[in-house]
Amino acid sequence: MIIDEKDFFRQATLRICSSLDIQTAMRQSLEYLAHIMPADWMCLNLYERGLGALRTIAMATSSQDVKIGTISPLPQEARDFISGAVPDVRIVNQPDMDPVIRNIQKYHELPESSVIVLLLSIEGKRTGGLLLAARGEDRYSEEHARLLSLLNEPFAIALSNALSHEELIRLKDMLVDDNLYLHQELRRLSGDEIVGSDFGLKGVMEFVRQVAPLNSPVLLLGETGAGKELIANAIHHLSPRRDGPFIIVNSGAIPETLIDSELFGHEKGAFTGAITQKRGRFERANHGTIFLDEIGELPPQAQVRMLRVFQDKEIERVGGSESIAVDIRVIAATHRDLEEMVKANQFREDLWFRLNVFPIKIPPLRERKEDIPALVHHFIGRKSKELRLLKPPTLAHRAIDRLMAYSWPGNVRELENVIERAMILNKDGPLTFDHLVPLSKEHEASFSQAQENETLKLDEVVSRHIQQVLKMARGKVHGTGGAAELLGINPSTLRNRMNQLGIPYGRRRR
Repeated sequence: MIIDEKDFFRQATLRICSSLDIQTAMRQSLEYLAHIMPADWMCLNLYERGLGALRTIAMATSSQDVKIGTISPLPQEARDFISGAVPDVRIVNQPDMDPVIRNIQKYHELPESSVIVLLLSIEGKRTGGLLLAARGEDRYSEEHARLLSLLNEPFAIALSNALSHEELIRLKDMLVDDNLYLHQELRRLSGDEIVGSDFGLKGVMEFVRQVAPLNSPVLLLGETGAGKELIANAIHHLSPRRDGPFIIVNSGAIPETLIDSELFGHEKGAFTGAITQKRGRFERANHGTIFLDEIGELPPQAQVRMLRVFQDKEIERVGGSESIAVDIRVIAATHRDLEEMVKANQFREDLWFRLNVFPIKIPPLRERKEDIPALVHHFIGRKSKELRLLKPPTLAHRAIDRLMAYSWPGNVRELENVIERAMILNKDGPLTFDHLVPLSKEHEASFSQAQENETLKLDEVVSRHIQQVLKMARGKVHGTGGAAELLGINPSTLRNRMNQLGIPYGRRRR
């Protein structure tokens, strides 16, 4: 048979490069080569010198194509053979005489075959080897080997691409795993539990549990620093979307000229400086939740485009004409009165109706002061780790009472800052907030009077303190976060002391 080498090279290369899937490319190449020369099976191998083994990247046979990621160890004889002066192409018409081919056929349980071995190189660097085989002995000639050697570079490129794709998949899996680990660590550090969920935020958490399993939009209302982001995070992690992304957007922090690009992304060349395509926050939140904080700060044009997201579940990048479907759950938050803004034509009424499906009002700290002891304990523990203290500092006598008497205009965020400031000023404790929490003259006078009138009986002082710590520990006596640990005493000692003072605990307390 007279073969046109140029046509052979072109036809074979088209099949080798026909698919990103190396299995498909190998199968199609084998089918074509079988019309030119004997060909029953073919495989791509990589010699792992450090392991002394061959790694089979892909294999195709006349009946099926199989991707094999196995490592076949080579005996010392085969390793010595490979390390020696091996020609770029060689014919093995009697496999029993070749230690490498003999080992491959035995390991993969292949029939005895004649083989052409083609060592693949790119720019003089060896990348692996191609084996083309036909059942039986003495099946190949020098002409067959010469023709196959014309395909050295296309097969080398295919092998290189397969290895690069394999590495990309590995890195992607690592990234997904690292991302999952990071989310778990962030949840561990921030805490899955909402401080105050059993007291001041009990009603809020009931709403959260009702709406979390649904896809309905949620509007969080409350003063700055009340904990809206924490509630949004709780809704996401209690929802079926918990494994998807949770994207946070502070609407008031993005410049008006950039907000469309940040939210919806842009195409390359959409404006000066858009040198690459960029995905926006909505696109990144696909299959997850997007939290739009301070949504009342959105400019009018962004409100119009956001309305389409609610209506059609689609976005368009800036400078693009193609609609991109997004599957997202929207949680919005604001400290402003959106209803009044609608009346003043500062916020679109149709967007307001879309957002106001399930509003949740988060009470300010001054309306849930029963949460302050638990919050103080939580912040002391967290700030002790951040400040690298050997042990959390204790609280001065009546320190909690002073915190309870303050109105906290900055809410939980202000309380956290006060705790941190006190711990920086007095790392060893006891913590006092006399100069950090200013009280009105009336509150200061009543606070001082209460101190003067306070009983001096030791048992009553101790009883009040134990009950206060027991409340902070939510009735838990022993174990991590229990009252005994907070007081720094043995649980048995604490129980004996509570029995003497008549303080109920455990089942008696319930």
